[in-house]
Amino acid sequence: MKREWNVDELAEHWSLRPEEKELLANKNGPTRLGFAVLLKYFQYEGRFPRQRQDIPLAVVKYIARHVGVAQAGWDQYDLESRSTKYHRAQIREFLGFREATVEDAESLSAWLVEHILPQNQKRDHITSEVINRCRALHIEPPVPERFDRLIRSALNTFEQQFADAIMKRLSAHSRERLEALLLPETTADGERPSSLEHARSALSGLLADPGAASLDNLLEQIDRLNRLRALEIPDDLFEHVSPRIVQEYRQRAAVESPYELRRHAEPLRLTLLTAFGLLRKREITDSLVDILLATVHRIASKAERKVEKEWLEDLKRVHGKNSLLFRVAEASLSQPEGVVREVVYPVVGEETLRDLVAEWQASGRSLKSQVQTVICNSYRSYYRRMLPKLLDALEFRSNNDTHRPVLQAIDILKKYADSKASVYPLSEAVPLEGVVRPHWQHSVFEQDDAGRRRTNRISYEICVLQALRTQLRCKEIWVVGADRYRNPDDDLPADFDAQREAYYAALKLPANGDEYVARLRKEIEDALQSLNRTIGQNTHVKIIITKKGGHIKLTKLEPQPEPANLVALKAELALRWPMTSLLDMLKETALRTGFTEAFRSATAWENLDQETLQHRLLLCLYGLGTNAGIKRMSAGDSSVAYKDLLYIKRRFIGKDQLRYAIGQVVNETLRARNPMIWGEGTTACASDSKKFAAWDQNLITEWHLRYGGRGVMIYWHVDKKSLCIYSQLKTCSSSEVAAMIEGVMRHCTEMSVDRQYVDTHGQSEVAFAFCRLLGFELLPRFKGIAKMKLYRPGTGKPDAYPNLTAILTRAINWELIRQQYDQMVKYATALRLGTAETEAILRRFTRNNVQHPTYKALAELGKAIKTIFLCRYFQSIELRREIHEGLNVVENWNSANGFILFGNSSEMTTNRRKDMELTMLALHLLQICMVYINTLMIQQVLANRSWAKRLTKEDLRALTPLIYAHVNPYGIFLLDMRARLPIESNYKAVA
Repeated sequence: MKREWNVDELAEHWSLRPEEKELLANKNGPTRLGFAVLLKYFQYEGRFPRQRQDIPLAVVKYIARHVGVAQAGWDQYDLESRSTKYHRAQIREFLGFREATVEDAESLSAWLVEHILPQNQKRDHITSEVINRCRALHIEPPVPERFDRLIRSALNTFEQQFADAIMKRLSAHSRERLEALLLPETTADGERPSSLEHARSALSGLLADPGAASLDNLLEQIDRLNRLRALEIPDDLFEHVSPRIVQEYRQRAAVESPYELRRHAEPLRLTLLTAFGLLRKREITDSLVDILLATVHRIASKAERKVEKEWLEDLKRVHGKNSLLFRVAEASLSQPEGVVREVVYPVVGEETLRDLVAEWQASGRSLKSQVQTVICNSYRSYYRRMLPKLLDALEFRSNNDTHRPVLQAIDILKKYADSKASVYPLSEAVPLEGVVRPHWQHSVFEQDDAGRRRTNRISYEICVLQALRTQLRCKEIWVVGADRYRNPDDDLPADFDAQREAYYAALKLPANGDEYVARLRKEIEDALQSLNRTIGQNTHVKIIITKKGGHIKLTKLEPQPEPANLVALKAELALRWPMTSLLDMLKETALRTGFTEAFRSATAWENLDQETLQHRLLLCLYGLGTNAGIKRMSAGDSSVAYKDLLYIKRRFIGKDQLRYAIGQVVNETLRARNPMIWGEGTTACASDSKKFAAWDQNLITEWHLRYGGRGVMIYWHVDKKSLCIYSQLKTCSSSEVAAMIEGVMRHCTEMSVDRQYVDTHGQSEVAFAFCRLLGFELLPRFKGIAKMKLYRPGTGKPDAYPNLTAILTRAINWELIRQQYDQMVKYATALRLGTAETEAILRRFTRNNVQHPTYKALAELGKAIKTIFLCRYFQSIELRREIHEGLNVVENWNSANGFILFGNSSEMTTNRRKDMELTMLALHLLQICMVYINTLMIQQVLANRSWAKRLTKEDLRALTPLIYAHVNPYGIFLLDMRARLPIESNYKAVA
């Protein structure tokens, strides 16, 4: 149950009706209050509270005031007394409920197996569904012990039935191939190692990450894909269960050793291997497409760099060309019959003339022509051998007839894959439109001896691959059997037409497009009228009409007053808790919040006791989050070995578990905050990314153009009081808009985000549109604010806003928004439900796909929303300051990353994406644990009256729990001058 309640919510859910008050007629004091609390709690939750802390104090206070009993009476009410049991019986009778029987438990278990477990097996979800089911049946849920047995029984029954059903659908050939995955890989001569326990299994070979984009890795991925396809697993084998369930089975197969997998019963073993094989096939297909896209890009970029380098080497600029030409002309005219060596060379040296010729040759040749020549040579000599295997491994399709020529070109490439001819036959109709770009025409077409135009195969294949890359990136062409590059129609909710009203209601949007457009048009008209009316008196904004197209000038924000007492407050923290260990902060947070309970084994059993597991978990998390490594953590603790921590990392620490733990700490921090210090619960969040250096033999590390160097980006979502609610790993070139929306939609905390601050890279017109459809406000800080334009709400009134004429442009196309309104809501629903990755959905709405009608409508909607925002942005200096302050909080968060992730110079020293994500999430967890403990420490200091009165309004504005001057992340260093290293056998200790 949530801890914070407003007045309206309390009145709606916790007020006593007249007939309920009659039950309290013969009750007084604590009994009266306790009975009322039990009654309303049962009505709200569908069960009785198990402990006093289950009831928020705000609820107790509200009920106590309405029943006329002091709030302290709740503490005197015994939840385990005989009278309390009688009260529960009274409440059950009044509400028409009864206690659960053995038959009820069996019925609930069967209901779980049939309706709930195929979709979600998270314990919290199962518990909630069982309570709701009991409420619908007017049954009091079983006691905790029976409740746990019921859930375990249902899970076990579901797994047995599910595994049996999967095995029956597998052919004998598939079963044999799946069992072979657990055997050691064969050697070059076809023999298997004699030892099964220490040999590398075929399953382990399929688990390896693809590595960097290269021809060898591409061919290796094709080989792995073919091995998985040879398993002959039906693609629709798991269509009746949630993808999350299949992912959990896949994870179990990945973390268990072949020896452990062989110990399972045959149905379960085959189900685990099948889930692994099916999902791994999709993952490898995606990685194969990634390598293809990167390889095609690399061929072109390397050619450009090579040609540019040659140009720079050949280009020798000769200064004073006009003077040299005059001297040569003068000497030539004076002796027209003379010899060049005798007349010209004495005036202008031979070497200078050679430099002039080289400069003309370098500048006279076409750069694009040279680049194309280098691309063709590189592709012909090295990369071309990938084409036959690639076309055989991947099947490309499109839902748009516009891109049919690219698919036809791919078919031609397949048809002539084994041909050694350099040109296509004259009888072959080679598609050109949408395949061959204009500047490639001269390279693709050549004339034979008879003067006939022939199509050069090398150049044409390069054009096809480049066109294919462009369309794959915007998903206009998709790949059969992929996940991220799958059919874009599968990214949308399949039941949208049947559930249209519910989906519109969930987004709080009108079902009628005309109504939506009318509201939005009125809003933009009001915003422009308001800005037009006030801009003349606004001293912070000025439109400079002397510049072409108009120019907006904003005054700089004035510095806010310095907080006077925060330095003293930090000194007080250092005095009370000097050099607090970051590991102790992690431990204290775990003991207070219980977040370690989120880490459950991916397998079906756990053998470690909770105390040992918690101890090892904290060491692992600290080693990952600081980048010190778990080997160093084991070296500092004699009670645990390195292999023990490796076991914990492999079995217990995963991305989902870390996100759940982070959510717990965030929620506990929100509950622990004192509103008098931190203000009321915030709904505003800021987001930004930071580059981290990383190894580059993988598909996620890229060279960052702005910051330089190879690395990855971590995108943070941080609230106004330095509490990070979400983090995600991304490439340097991937969309920050997608990352921003992903964090708002998937943060899984109790915080509700209605305002999102971003910098220029986190906004776009499509972002404005989707944020409005999803129900939160995008508030960016623009870099190029001076050149911004405002869009008109309609045509026919050129003088409607005379003070804004210089920065006004064309009118919004409302008809396009009206026509595509339903499609836009469908895509917004897909983002809300998470039917696909956010970036995969937004990939369709890029400049490469500018002709997409929904993209055009989103761009128009975004222009309207952006205009409304800019009107507010120009008018309100408070809004500009709010955005600036929010983004400064993210910068402060980024500055603390290096303090915690101190190991290996804060570099991601791995090529596995999974390990990078674990490091990122462990860093996130450590940092919010420090924020949580600092929040408690600051509140402890300010509980002193002298400190509470000392802080000013400016101090509270600037107060942040993200401080670490009193924190020691490195450990303790002991120096013993009497001890010596045993380097020599006869060394003597210092006396």
